[in-house]
Amino acid sequence: MKPVRAFDFLFQQHLSAPRPDCLSAKEGKGWTSLSTAEVVTRVEAVSLGLMAAGIGAGDPVAIAGDNSIEWAVLDWALQQIGAVSVPLYPTSTVEDARYILAHAEVKLAFAGSPALLGKLRAALEGSGCPVYTLTAFDDTAPSLQDLVATGQSGDRAALATRREAVQPDDVFTLIYTSGTTGRPKGVMLTHRNVVSNVMAVAEHTRLPPGRCRALSFLPMSHVFERIGVLYYLHTGSGVYFASVEQLSSALAEVRPHTFSAVPRVLEKVYEKLTAKTRELRGWRRRVYEWALTRAERYEPGRMLPPMKALQHAIAWRLVYRKWHAAMGGRLRWVNVGSAALQPRLARLFWAAGVMVSEGYGMTEASPVISANLFDPARVRIGSVGVPMPGVEVRLADDGEILVRGPNVMAGYYKEQELTAEVIRNGWLHTGDIGVIEHGALRITDRKKEMFKTSNGKYIAPQALENKLKESAFIDQIMVVGDGQKFAAALIVPLFEQVRTWCREHGIAYTTDSEMTRHPRIVELIDREIKRINRHFGSWEHIKKFSLLDRPWCVDAGELAPTLKLRRKVIAERFASLIEGMYHHA
Repeated sequence: MKPVRAFDFLFQQHLSAPRPDCLSAKEGKGWTSLSTAEVVTRVEAVSLGLMAAGIGAGDPVAIAGDNSIEWAVLDWALQQIGAVSVPLYPTSTVEDARYILAHAEVKLAFAGSPALLGKLRAALEGSGCPVYTLTAFDDTAPSLQDLVATGQSGDRAALATRREAVQPDDVFTLIYTSGTTGRPKGVMLTHRNVVSNVMAVAEHTRLPPGRCRALSFLPMSHVFERIGVLYYLHTGSGVYFASVEQLSSALAEVRPHTFSAVPRVLEKVYEKLTAKTRELRGWRRRVYEWALTRAERYEPGRMLPPMKALQHAIAWRLVYRKWHAAMGGRLRWVNVGSAALQPRLARLFWAAGVMVSEGYGMTEASPVISANLFDPARVRIGSVGVPMPGVEVRLADDGEILVRGPNVMAGYYKEQELTAEVIRNGWLHTGDIGVIEHGALRITDRKKEMFKTSNGKYIAPQALENKLKESAFIDQIMVVGDGQKFAAALIVPLFEQVRTWCREHGIAYTTDSEMTRHPRIVELIDREIKRINRHFGSWEHIKKFSLLDRPWCVDAGELAPTLKLRRKVIAERFASLIEGMYHHA
C-alpha cells in the first residue's frame, strides 16, 4: 500500500514487513517489545476509547510526555479518527502550557509523568478539560488503560468509517514552536505535509529495508523525531525508545543501526569517546592523540595516497573500531539537525564508520528541507546538503532561504496575518540566511539575529558562534554587540576539557566559578578567540568576552526545547556582564 496519511505507515508495516519489535521501551533492566500486530491492536483499542470519550474529527488533544510506546500509540490512534494532536515539550513551563492549551482549545490532555500531570493540572485549572495519564501511576487520575476499557464495546465499523473519512489535506497535528522570542505559534501540519517529507527522506537516505533497529530519544513533541519514527516504520525498522540520559546504555544494549540527533548529543558522545585519552599515558596516549587528530581532519570519499591509506587502516585498527564498538558496533547512519554540527565532529564519526547526514529544516516545513546524502562521494561536510526530493529552495536577494513544496505547513493556527507574512506566493520565508555552494546549501545566520555595530557594519552572530565552538575549550557562546563599537561574547567553557587542561598545567581551583576567573584560563580562551578571529573581517572580531560558570539550560529558560539560544532571555539575565564589557572598553 502507498501511504497517504501519517498513520498509514503503521498499517503498511503491518501488511508488508511486520516485526516482532515494532516498538520497544526500557522497563527496569530489560526491554519490552510489541510486535507490529500488537501495536495495531492497541492503536485500534485507544481509538475506540477516544471515540467513547466523545473525541470527534478535528478535536485537539494534548500529549505531554517523554518518548514511549504509549505516546506513539496515542498519536496514531488520534490520527486515524481525524483528531488533532497537540504535543507539549516535557520541559515546557506552566505558563507556556497554559497559553498553548487555551489557544488550541484542547478537549483532553495526557500526561506521561507525575511532574507533567501536576503541570497540566495547573495549566488547565478551571477549564474543565479532563487530564489522563499515559500509564497508571496516579490513583487520582484516569489512565490511558481506563480510556481503553470504556471503548471495549465500541463500534468497530464506526471506527473504520472514521478512518476512511480522514483525508490527506486534513490537519492532524498542531505543533507550537518553542520559539526563541515571543509567544509560541501553532504550526498546522497536514497528513500530506508529513507523508511527503517521510517519502522524500526515504528516497534521500535509503536505509536497507526491514533490517534495522532505530533508537529514538529526541522528543516526539518535535516533528523531527515524529517523522523519523514514521520513516522507521516505512523502512520496516524496529523503534527503541530511550531517554538522552539512557543513551550510553541503550547504544550497548540495543546496538542500533541508526538514530536522529541534535549536535549537542553527538558532542556528548564525542566527549565520552575521547575521555579515554585522559586515562592513557606514554606511547598509548600519543597514538590515541594522533588518531584523534587524523579523525578530525578526515575527508569521506577522498581517495587517499597509499601511505595515508595505511595510516588510516592503522588508526582504525588501534582506535576507530573501538569507538565504533563503544557505540554498539552496528551504528551506520545518523541524521543530525536543529543546529550547526561542528565539521570536526562530522569527520570524526565518518572516520569511525558512522555516516553522519547533517540536514536543515523547520517545523513549518514538516521539517526536513535539505540534507546530506549517506554517500561518502557526495557528502559536503559543513553544509546542510541538497534539497529533499520534491522540495524547491531558492535564495532571495538578501540571501534569505525560501522554500516551496508539499511539506510546507497549512499555516499558523488562528494567525492568518502571520501566515500571509511568512508564506508569499507559495514560498515559505524561513528567516534563515544561506548560500549555495557546489549545489549544497549552507546556513550562515538567522535574518532576525544579525545586528549592526555603531560603525554601521553588519555582523552575523551564528557564523562567529559556530566557528568559535570548534574550539575544544568552548561549549556555548552568544555573540553580542548591537549598536556597540565592537562584537563581544558570553562564553560557557567546555568544563571537562578545561578541567583536564588545568590538571595537566598544575592549576589549582576549588569551584568552576573560581576556575573561570583564573588568569591562565582567561588567557587560554583569549588565545582561542584570537586564533579564530583570523577567519573573519576585522569588524567581526570578538574583542571582549566574559566566562560563565554554568551552562545555559532549558529549565532556566535560556535555551528553547530544541536547544537553540533564547538570546533575549540570556541578554537580560547577563545584562550587567554585557554592560561591563563595553563600559571598560
